[in-house]
This record gives sequence, structure tokens and C-alpha cells, in this order.
Amino acid sequence: MLLCNGLGASSSAWPAVVAENSGFQVVGWDHRGLGASERPRDVARVQVEDHVADARAVLDAFGLATVTVVGWSLGVNVAFELALEDSERVDGVLAVAGVPGGSFSSLFAPFGVPRRWRAPAGRIGSRLLPVIGPLLPVLTRSTQPWQTLLAPAIAERTGADTARVEALAVVVGEFAEHDWSWFRRLAVAVADHAPLDVASLSCPVTFLAGRYDTLVDVVDVRRAADSVPGARYREFAASHFLPLEKPVAMAAELRLLTGVSAGHAR
Repeated sequence: MLLCNGLGASSSAWPAVVAENSGFQVVGWDHRGLGASERPRDVARVQVEDHVADARAVLDAFGLATVTVVGWSLGVNVAFELALEDSERVDGVLAVAGVPGGSFSSLFAPFGVPRRWRAPAGRIGSRLLPVIGPLLPVLTRSTQPWQTLLAPAIAERTGADTARVEALAVVVGEFAEHDWSWFRRLAVAVADHAPLDVASLSCPVTFLAGRYDTLVDVVDVRRAADSVPGARYREFAASHFLPLEKPVAMAAELRLLTGVSAGHAR
């Protein structure tokens, strides 16, 4: 499977999918200028289309003729662009907490922000990342605020719940290491990606959404699912961080999409 991750996220955000006994061969990459990837010589080459070119390069590098593509957040945009452009190489799409283009128009829905103001608010928020980003380590020092802000459905605080919230804090801590001035450039570029018409897709598609997601309107995810013939839609009591909050469910949905049994490599 090809992992088209959320912007700046590492594979650690998908613990049940990248585990050795998951049954999946997982390949992916770091976004331009983040993690182990260098910045492009042309700093404007950070559009969704450029990420798609990187995804295609990964497939070529590993000699993979066909893959199931998993996208999260920004990665959903990349996954669908790839599926539309190279349909013969994509045998399925698992779209997690994202929509096929027009992402900024889907922001902040739970806060009651009118749709016409969402994209402008998203652009303003993205430009504030150099100020907000360095504050993330402060927010992760206590798990309780993260439970309240990012995973309101986790209320009983079982051992598994606590482990998931702590894992979330680790991933957010990784985010704090980014160069936020550069990260802002990549985030703002997402606003330029127009909505995609995915009705022509013939491969199996599953959309997963978090009911408490502040970055993606579940209404938009459901509409996208309705536009793809035979697509499956499932909604969880979770936030935008579905891969971490519902790791077992993510792996199970991927197995359902691909027909791979647990522990059997593909």
C-alpha cells in the first residue's frame, strides 16, 4: 500500500497499519522540505500536484505496478489525484479525514463558520503557523487537554484510550520540530487545490470521517462518498486524528477494502 500521509506526519501516526504483523507492505515519503526530504529548488513546487509526482516516484522506485492508496487529510487530495491520473496503478483508495480537493472550504464546520468564510479563515490560520507551531509542545505536556480538544469521544479513559492519547501527544511533539515558516508554505498551497470530480473512479473506495473533526466537515466527506459509485462511508466518534484514535479500525478497514487477512502479507 502507498501511504499518502497528512502534511508533516510520519508513519508513526499509523501504528496498526505499519506494524510488522499488519499484513501490509507500506511505502511512503516525507513531504518536500519536511522530515528526511529536501526542499525543492523551486520553492513554489509544493502544490498537491507536486506531491502526486512524489507519490508516483515512490511507486516507480519500488517497482510497484499497482497499489492500494491510503490518504489522510492532505493525503486524501493526493490519493484521489493519483487515482484519477493513473487509474491503472490504483486498485483501491482509503480516504481518511479528508475530501477530494477543496479542502479549505471544509474547515471549521463544527465551530459554525459559514462556508464562504472557511477558506479565508484557513489561509489566515496557515499564515499563523510560525507562531502557533512552537506552542504545540506546551499543549502536549498534559493528556487531559488533548482528550478534551481532540478526542472528546474518549471519556472513560481505559488503558487503551490513554495509550492512544499519549501516542497522539508523541506525534504532535514530532510536529513541533518542523520549520514552521516552511510548513506554512506547504499548508497555504493546499488552498489552491480545487475540488475533484471523482465520480468516474471504478476502483473500490472507502471514506472514513471523524464526527468531531474541526478540519474536515463530515457533511463534505459524506457527499464525496455519495458521488463515487459503490463507495463505502463510515463515521467514527473521533477527531481529525483518526489513524491514532482508531488504529485498529483503520487496519480493519484497510483489510476490508483489500481483502487482506491479518498477518498475511500482500
